[in-house]
Amino acid sequence: GFSEADVAQPWFAEVFGGNRLLEGMQPWASNYGGHQFGNWAGQLGDGRAISLGETVSAAGERWELQLKGAGPTPYSRTADGRAVLRSSIREFLCSEAMHHLGVPTTRALSLVGTGESVLRDMFYDGHGAYEPGAVVCRVAPSFIRFGHFELPFARGDHALLRQLVEFTIRRDFPHLQGEGEALYAQWFGEVCERTAHTVAHWMRVGFVHGVMNTDNLSILGLTIDYGPYGWIDNYNPEWTPNTTDAGRRRYRFGQQMQVAWWNLSRLASSISPLFASVEPLQAGLDWYASTYATAERRHVADKLGLAESRTEDDVLHAQLRGLMAQAQIDMTLFYRALLDVDPANPAPTAAMEDAFYDADLRRQHDAALRDWLARYAQRLAQDAQTREQQRERMRRVNPRYVLRNYLAQEAIDQATAGDLSGVHTLLEVMRRPYDDQPGREHYAQKRPDWAREKAGCSMLSCSS
Repeated sequence: GFSEADVAQPWFAEVFGGNRLLEGMQPWASNYGGHQFGNWAGQLGDGRAISLGETVSAAGERWELQLKGAGPTPYSRTADGRAVLRSSIREFLCSEAMHHLGVPTTRALSLVGTGESVLRDMFYDGHGAYEPGAVVCRVAPSFIRFGHFELPFARGDHALLRQLVEFTIRRDFPHLQGEGEALYAQWFGEVCERTAHTVAHWMRVGFVHGVMNTDNLSILGLTIDYGPYGWIDNYNPEWTPNTTDAGRRRYRFGQQMQVAWWNLSRLASSISPLFASVEPLQAGLDWYASTYATAERRHVADKLGLAESRTEDDVLHAQLRGLMAQAQIDMTLFYRALLDVDPANPAPTAAMEDAFYDADLRRQHDAALRDWLARYAQRLAQDAQTREQQRERMRRVNPRYVLRNYLAQEAIDQATAGDLSGVHTLLEVMRRPYDDQPGREHYAQKRPDWAREKAGCSMLSCSS
């Protein structure tokens, strides 16, 4: 590992800014393809990701160190391989925020400003501008993506495909036993399972990835490639934070489970030459759907504070989702406010009132809200736990703080002006997302009106 003294040394910024190598580092970039917005796009990257090497921690964990934005690679096509400060801050903060929320993710080791200017057209509207450049070092046990398997399949290189599958299993899934097709089937089933759990966590915390192309899904089931992501403010399953997806909304919040299944089906097609029949692959896809359904049901029960999930709870939660969508209720604030519900007097609380964005909609849906709270109180009364046990269960899964786009943009604006204090403070807050943090209530508020349409605070592009 690196000590604080190491981080303070000039060589640290040189290495993790992409300008120097430490002894033993052997940098590389890998080659992958992918489906973008449902269409095969051919070879895509690594366009600006350069791995410095692998290291094993004192705990025996293997980490691959990868720079994003350090310059072009042999696979950059026409791109410059650089990254700008705003997108690098977003990736750095979100990687860590997701980890502390309990969502499988790549991590961020460092963020280095390059001192160079990078030309970017933020909204692809012909108004390019120079922005400060930066490099993020992200770390993970592996950065292998679905697209790594799609490219050799598309090129008909089945020998390379088999070699890559066997390497991935040997290095990243060493607990799997067997050989040949039986081993490959176990592996694909576990990839499906991990992906299901990750997407279920996204839905639990209200995270929208924004660009779920097949090259942006990790073979380890990690959340990877933080681009035009966002968190649900007022609950809306149709919302996407990605301007490029504004028309079709392929990657909208409520469709992420289905998109992940579709991406897994592309992976299944890519590795199908290694199988005599499609049955093992179909079994893996079915396992994904089953795993996701089980995980979602468990998350829903936990968010409502219930020790067990009953069939009737599906109806109760569906009614809540419908109410939140119709009344434009803030998802994060409302679930957290449920901790304060008194089963003996299930009236709307002050915290619940704060979750509404529109006063007229609040009045229109008052009766529906009170009716739902009454039914929720009845269900709580049937639960075997004490009220404090229910609250503790809810507290562990309903965050007080999430990295809303407007919060990230405030920190970015400060950093662009030379003040990094906003980034440091926001990082500290996001490291304790489930705790009440006195004095930091600002970071737990719903999206302010000024941020509804502001660039970077509502929707974003893939420009980075």
